Amino acid sequence: MATAGERSVLVGGARQRTILALLLLSPGRIVPVDTLVDVVWNGRPPATARTQVAIVIAALRKAFKAEGVTEEVIATAHPGYLLRAEGHTLDTVTFTELVAEAEIAVREQRPADAARFYAEALALWRGPALAGVTGQLVEDEAARWEEVRINAYEAHTSVQLDLGRHQLLLPELAAAVREHPLRERTRYHLILAQYRAGRRAEAMESFREARRQFIDELGMEPGPELQELHDAILRDDPSLGALPPESPPDPAAARGQVVPSELPPDVPGFAGRGEELAALDALVDGQDDVGGRTPTVGLITGVAGVGKTGLAVRWAHRVTEQYPDGRLFADLRGYDEHHAPTTAGDILSRFLRSLGVDSDDVPNGLEDRIALYRSVLADRRVLIVLDNVRTFAQIRPLLPGGTGCTVLVTSREQLEQLVTWPQRARVHLGLLPEEDAVELLGRIVGEARVLAAPAESARLVELCDRLPLALRIAAARLASKPHWTVRHLVTRLTDGRRRLDELSQGESQIRAGFELSYRYLHKDAARLYRLLGLLGVPDFTAWVGAALMDQDVLDAERLIEHLVDAQFLEVVGVDATGQLRYRFQNLLRLYADELARAQESEEDRLAACDRVFRTCLTIAEHAHRRENGGDHDIVHGDVPRREIDAFLLDELVASPLEWFEAERLSLVAVVEQSARMGMHDLAWDLVNTMQVLFETRNYLEDWQACSNHALAAARTAGNLRGQAAMHMQLGVVELRLRRLSESTERQETALALYRQAGDAHGGALALSNLAFIDRIRGAYEQGMARLTEALPVFREAGDRVAVASALHNMAQFALDQGRPQTALELSQDAVRVCKANPGGRRGLALATYRLARSYHALGRLEAAEGAFGEVIGLVKERSDLIGLAYALLGLAETRRSAGAVASAEETYLEALDLSRRHHTPLLEGQIRLGLGQVRCADGRADEGRAQLTAALAIFQGIGSPPWEEKAARALEQMADACRKERVAGQ
Repeated sequence: MATAGERSVLVGGARQRTILALLLLSPGRIVPVDTLVDVVWNGRPPATARTQVAIVIAALRKAFKAEGVTEEVIATAHPGYLLRAEGHTLDTVTFTELVAEAEIAVREQRPADAARFYAEALALWRGPALAGVTGQLVEDEAARWEEVRINAYEAHTSVQLDLGRHQLLLPELAAAVREHPLRERTRYHLILAQYRAGRRAEAMESFREARRQFIDELGMEPGPELQELHDAILRDDPSLGALPPESPPDPAAARGQVVPSELPPDVPGFAGRGEELAALDALVDGQDDVGGRTPTVGLITGVAGVGKTGLAVRWAHRVTEQYPDGRLFADLRGYDEHHAPTTAGDILSRFLRSLGVDSDDVPNGLEDRIALYRSVLADRRVLIVLDNVRTFAQIRPLLPGGTGCTVLVTSREQLEQLVTWPQRARVHLGLLPEEDAVELLGRIVGEARVLAAPAESARLVELCDRLPLALRIAAARLASKPHWTVRHLVTRLTDGRRRLDELSQGESQIRAGFELSYRYLHKDAARLYRLLGLLGVPDFTAWVGAALMDQDVLDAERLIEHLVDAQFLEVVGVDATGQLRYRFQNLLRLYADELARAQESEEDRLAACDRVFRTCLTIAEHAHRRENGGDHDIVHGDVPRREIDAFLLDELVASPLEWFEAERLSLVAVVEQSARMGMHDLAWDLVNTMQVLFETRNYLEDWQACSNHALAAARTAGNLRGQAAMHMQLGVVELRLRRLSESTERQETALALYRQAGDAHGGALALSNLAFIDRIRGAYEQGMARLTEALPVFREAGDRVAVASALHNMAQFALDQGRPQTALELSQDAVRVCKANPGGRRGLALATYRLARSYHALGRLEAAEGAFGEVIGLVKERSDLIGLAYALLGLAETRRSAGAVASAEETYLEALDLSRRHHTPLLEGQIRLGLGQVRCADGRADEGRAQLTAALAIFQGIGSPPWEEKAARALEQMADACRKERVAGQ
């Protein structure tokens, strides 16, 4: 049961109680879905577990909302959920704060205030913690909180004894002893209260009863504090009538307390990690949880070789003075090739001896060792470093029971069970920043040698992935071979197939470190890791893993997250489509590729890559179709598409250009890899399908590189259509670069190849591109003829996008020839075709742009401004910034024609900024031409002349005679106007 104001919120069902309990135990911190699943189903979840967790979360939110809680109490946050603590009162938080206040009052000798704070804190308990909630992790937390409650009760009792309330305490102390007969401090308080109340005989009997129970159940005598109290009562020591000791004596005091210092030597040549060290400092700064009664726990995670142990040891040496009672260190060998993991029993035995317990007094049983270990650590400040931990079960027995001790754990795993522990630092080590990596290199090799080759040193640290272990290996090789230059080692490491060999020599071996982690992977996760190494993509989403394994995306995501937890992959973030993206470190990718080639047949490797590449083509084609309103305006190859879940497909390409943008670098890598592997049809088809991205976002370098890779593959295979398609793409790139001759040559080659292959549709597309070049050169008749030839081919092919494109381009030719009415009719036809083609927003924007231009040419300025406004809305929807610049240019010209000079100039400037940022010289020249004319008309001749001169230079540079002529004419008109002004002035 929870409360919202004065109203109760019913939490129904065991799963709801368990999940809410886990969230309440970690207020303001993310609890991963995998943790929730593991606890609810006790490590044996059904296939629908994650879905059921989502249903439970929805039910909890609904329950809170039904009781008037308007704000979001439970928030979704990758990789799970968190309970928003702001504005809500949690009993655990209030309890902790009250106990802390009580502790302060005790230190300041205000016993009455301390008693009041303790009483308020204990009054918050209305029964056992987390009663009715199951699950190992929750039950562990319940036990921990019960220990916290008892500690607070004992502290409260001590304060009340200070205040002379021994008579009132007797009944509840007797009940407390019956409930916890082995709590020495509670026994101490009962016996002292009995003695002070004049019940000396009962006090002695209570001691004898305690001694019998301790011997029968623990096989040991009561502790020194009870023994000393017993002796003092026998003597009727006067001090018993005064204040009792502030705290029971340390069990180790009689033996003489030992201060162990077991830390390994500090790491030589340590560099960087300033932020991580600062984060770990919170372990010292924040030791105030539950009045100092709960140990603080820190966790350092990261891939093999990233420097987890080095960071832990460096920090531990920095804070030794904060732990005057000792520093313990143990290597749990969770990833040791030659030794089994160290058992908790062995570590406890060693720790107890280090803490001063005689070897003969170390119990044989694990539970007895744990109990003694926690007793010995009571009220001490000890730092415990547990290195190379693989599972939480390894460290559970080594956690102190309730003191101000600090535990620092290093692991390659995330150890999600620590999410609900009151941790003070959770540090995930990434790669070293370049500057720190070079510094580490210099400390081992020698600064002079590194400074003498700065570029090669920077390259070397990148080849080592900026991974400290790899850097130390490389640096050691250089240091041992003074005749080697840094460049020489760089050359040896540049070959990816040899790199792991070069970094796996001597005692420290990168490959061996990876292998130790790899052997513990689940077999399906291990296979996915191997197959991922075959791909050249920089990063990927879960559907890539699904295609590699030929399985459902959710199953693949589970395996990927397993690889993330095991430090084989890292999360890049969430892309624009809402998908999580993952990536390799380079050395781990090389190791995966090495494993794949050794353990997977060539047939299986090719099949896995083929599934991924064909899935890329499926999604890209769907995105192109959705963006263009159909699968038009390009030609395709014959590669069979790989079917994927329709719901996933729609989710991925809900915003087609955003998907293309998110996957751009990976798609470029797929084109290169598929071309290199001889998959020529797939490569050129994918480039054609990506045209909408390249064209809209002006990625000319990627466009050219992909087209060249695919063209080379098509040539090798003798694929005429593939060659034609790629010549056409390269021709468009040349056109964007304003290299008209090269563009014309490419398009004519494409036209010839399409005709040789018998592809009329492809030939018609080449004609359209040649017509566009004709317009730039002013060959209006020839351009119109090409489009007239292409139009019926497009109609016959059912390519509505190409039909609309031909129509609105013909409209532009009509405008160029001074036939605005014809242009209007053609552009209206183009708009009708586009509107009959749902989803073709890009074509509609172009057709509407020509319509607006036609209105402007006919002097229908109000209609023109409205149409340009529609275009601006359409291109903004698609983040088409070049299209936006053209639309703003048209709008500026319309406003200039209407006499709105100031508004026109502002719009020209906005368009100019966009064109310059996206390197569109022809467009920039047109904008500068209009801007110069506006400023001349406004009486700013010098400013206007500067813009017109710049426009003329641009048109001359790209070789566009029609626009050269317009700019020259504008300059001449301005000069005439100036001459007339001078004459009039004379």
